[in-house]
Amino acid sequence: MRDIVDDLMRVWHSGRTGGLATLVRTFGSSLLPVGSAMLVDPDGAIHGAVSDSCYQAAVYEATVQAARTGRRELRRFDPSAGFGVRHDNGTIDVFMEPFSREHFPEFPAIAADLVRHRPVTVFTVVWHTDPSVIGQHLITDRKHNTELVSLPESDVFVYSHTVPPRLIIFGANPFAAALTVQGQLLGYRVTVCDPRETFAVPASFPGAEVLVDWPHRYLNSQAAGMDASTAVVAVTRDPDFELPLLTVALRMPQIGYLGALGSDADHRQRIQTLQASGFDNATLARLHSPAGFDIGARTPMEHAVAIVAEILASRTAAAARTRPTAAAS
Repeated sequence: MRDIVDDLMRVWHSGRTGGLATLVRTFGSSLLPVGSAMLVDPDGAIHGAVSDSCYQAAVYEATVQAARTGRRELRRFDPSAGFGVRHDNGTIDVFMEPFSREHFPEFPAIAADLVRHRPVTVFTVVWHTDPSVIGQHLITDRKHNTELVSLPESDVFVYSHTVPPRLIIFGANPFAAALTVQGQLLGYRVTVCDPRETFAVPASFPGAEVLVDWPHRYLNSQAAGMDASTAVVAVTRDPDFELPLLTVALRMPQIGYLGALGSDADHRQRIQTLQASGFDNATLARLHSPAGFDIGARTPMEHAVAIVAEILASRTAAAARTRPTAAAS
């Protein structure tokens, strides 16, 4: 829902009615996660998605119908229902409801939390023995698992919107601009920090928080909010900026990804300097340098793709390491 919050608010403020579909459960293969949402606005335009192409048309028609009739309904889409899909496609449960100021009066409170990067959980009754209860929403700031909860007389979908992960970019240049775009596409809250006011211009980094400060000082100020989902990337090769920053960052084991852009020669020089400062090999192994997978990148956007791919791989590997495993039999 976070990715279509602006579209939802436009419909809400218009006073007109659209349709909202939410993916609440999957069986078998599904390319989209539970909680994915699709808005069909009053003009029939689609924002977001709850399915890949196999059920797309059927979900669209059902969502349009919900907007027209005001009906709130939990629908199952599976290969046996005659949607013209292969039998190896998964089954999905989707909740359709009309969306407007009248039908979802609580939505601005949810949107405000999402925009301000605050956690918010929405409980939605998607089935009930009393049809008048279906579609009721409850909002809380307490974190829960995102799941469909089956109770004796109702099914409730719980969607916990957590605080988005942070991507902090040090250096205001074309590489930072490209990385800002890629980071936002992956759902990161992006910050660009540079001590040079002339270059740290918000208009150059749309959607990012832009700050004028010395990198090492700003990073120190953010230490309390760092966790394994935080990614820090230095895209300037100026030693006056980079070395104090890396010195601080390497002393923060909570950072999930730490990268520095540059050539192989830059990498050798920075490692030698950091070793001379007392960092051992185990600590320096946390530094991704040069940042990004080796995909032959040349342009800033190509480098940004390489870096976010490495960030994602690092984050996925960390999650796998912390995931509980079944006991050996």
